[in-house]
Amino acid sequence: MISTAAIWFPTVRTGTGTDVFTERLVAELRKYGVRAEITWLPLRAEYAPWTVPLPPVPEWASVVHVNSWLHSRFIPKTLPVIATIHHAVHHPDAQAYKGYIRAAYHRYWIAPNERRVLSKAKKVTAVSQFVADAAKETLLNRAMQVIYNGVDVEVFNPGNRLRQENENFRLLYVGSWRALKGVDLLAPIMRELGEGFELRYTGGAAAMHAKPDMPANMHDIGRLQGEAAVVSAMQEVDALLFPSRSEGFGLVAAEAMACGLPVIAFRETCLEEILEDGVTGRLLPLGDICAVAEAVRAMAKNRASLQRMSIAARRHVVSKFGLPAMLDAYLNTYLVYSRKGGSSNACQ
Repeated sequence: MISTAAIWFPTVRTGTGTDVFTERLVAELRKYGVRAEITWLPLRAEYAPWTVPLPPVPEWASVVHVNSWLHSRFIPKTLPVIATIHHAVHHPDAQAYKGYIRAAYHRYWIAPNERRVLSKAKKVTAVSQFVADAAKETLLNRAMQVIYNGVDVEVFNPGNRLRQENENFRLLYVGSWRALKGVDLLAPIMRELGEGFELRYTGGAAAMHAKPDMPANMHDIGRLQGEAAVVSAMQEVDALLFPSRSEGFGLVAAEAMACGLPVIAFRETCLEEILEDGVTGRLLPLGDICAVAEAVRAMAKNRASLQRMSIAARRHVVSKFGLPAMLDAYLNTYLVYSRKGGSSNACQ
């Protein structure tokens, strides 16, 4: 029955976690004998879609799977469409951290297009309940299935680091340098923590303007290229500091947990679906710098508790966010709609 599904992914290459999602899903589908192929579109297809030629719809495809941000121009007319919502950028709490231009772009360009895509889709999935609830409130109130992103728990693993007795307690931040991700909170947190603690962060050129205000216990490790670099960075620290104010799923947090890292994050975000406070990490009041510092100090002080969190974090991701769970959910969807749909060489 699996061979009856053949999935086409017309996808804008953005250099973000959505690319990783598509690549991982396609790779897993192929392992199971499902034909699945990506047609990469340039980034300008998002904001200037009429400048990009329409790709031909493969005759072999029985289903098309798209990101909800893909412009409706690239949606086939007759193939059954599965649309996945990856972000909660329209959530009211995110508006204050975008800037005028980004906020306008999301409101007047992305949101109307997402509504068109979601209305055309036979099936809509969301990467977290937080995303689904936000989409129903701000985009289109229709049925959505939550399918969490999958983590390759063989690649993302704890490694064999032996911590030295007098080492600083090492924190890691991995993510883009934007206020929505809470990067403005990193320096105040590290100043509050002071000696005995260090933060390694992925800043690069985007963080240059913030460096004059950073304490000496913050170290820029630049942008990490590829999974191996991310895994290596995670295996060399004690915990992930993830102060995001708005997140679709929090894939970095799940990957860190697979590497045995407790995660320090905020409530009122999708991280409440990934973490269990006090068991796999800490969930703290949104934006509370002192609470974060206190939680980190407690982790550093109680090594036995830290080790229990590390083990629990790894187990939780393996059981709930491994690739097989994501693959099974999507396969079931593809099979249902492959039996109902056909193919076409036309696009709208």
